[in-house]
Amino acid sequence: MKKFAGLLLVVLTLGALTGVVLAENALLINGAGATFPNPIYSKWFAEYGKQKSGVQFNYQSVGSGAGIKQVTDGTVDFGASDGPMNEDQLKAYQEKHGFPILHFPTVLGAAVPTYEIPGVTATLNFTPEALAGIFLGKITMWNDPAITSVNKGVNLPAKSITVVHRSDGSGTTYIWTDYLSKVSDEWKGKVGKNTSVNWPVGLGGKGNEGVTGQIKNAPYSIGYVELIYAAANHIPYGNVKNSSGEFIKADFTTVSAAAAAASKDMPDDFRVSITNASGKTAYPISSFTWLLIPSKFSAADAGKRDAIKGFLNWALTDGQGYAEGLAYAKLPKPVVDKELKAINNIQ
Repeated sequence: MKKFAGLLLVVLTLGALTGVVLAENALLINGAGATFPNPIYSKWFAEYGKQKSGVQFNYQSVGSGAGIKQVTDGTVDFGASDGPMNEDQLKAYQEKHGFPILHFPTVLGAAVPTYEIPGVTATLNFTPEALAGIFLGKITMWNDPAITSVNKGVNLPAKSITVVHRSDGSGTTYIWTDYLSKVSDEWKGKVGKNTSVNWPVGLGGKGNEGVTGQIKNAPYSIGYVELIYAAANHIPYGNVKNSSGEFIKADFTTVSAAAAAASKDMPDDFRVSITNASGKTAYPISSFTWLLIPSKFSAADAGKRDAIKGFLNWALTDGQGYAEGLAYAKLPKPVVDKELKAINNIQ
């Protein structure tokens, strides 16, 4: 990795450049990746920087796909993704660097269905079958029985549904398509899961902002956004039927419930999906988000290695206290305990 020396501290908040501060003999650590955790990462980097004045983070909120690419290319010190790297990506990293990359879950979040239906103010319920059918282009009208049957008393119009999806490589898309692949064999076979997919129908929007803009400009539309974005911008979103048959609203309590079962059988590499999780109160389109950390640093970068390990220890303990205030769910304690031990694998 290229060793950076300089005096600039770049603090990114919600993906935007907010300030440049001079720091004497600063150790600058560069990262890039997922937009979903950017609000809490920005908070963490700022708070940790107050405690460790010699350590400064520059995080580019460019999307999970770009984060995986940049850390693989070696242009950043760490990456971030809402979907774990797949086997091909892990192999590519190992072949390029000669050692594996490690996954560290940081917080939990969710993807939620949001919609714009003139005259309808109710919070709608969606079944897995309805969501898969809509995004496959098979359910095309808002008054389709698959939607009206679980929304009694809501006057859903005989209007065509406009589907909106992400146009950029996105961890939110990975979470959404991972869920649809679990609840619909047809979706799994025709489309599958990834940060980018070949959508059967719909309009594309870049980022949560682009999806929201498309929905607002296209009456009778539906799309998906990150829970943190919906909460911060007061965007209405629907309930989703979980594997126990309950219609669940996404919040940090129901997202935490989705992680509870997974925490008992967390694999050693922490690459696990919690979409469509078991549990009566679990929100079914939930996910961990991960930091992607090289398992080895050169002697020249020993300072960065130690700083990253120190930050991880703090983020997994004290840093979790900031999660719920920003609409994220904290990590289950068994997961934290396992991760704290895994930090020793960073050499």
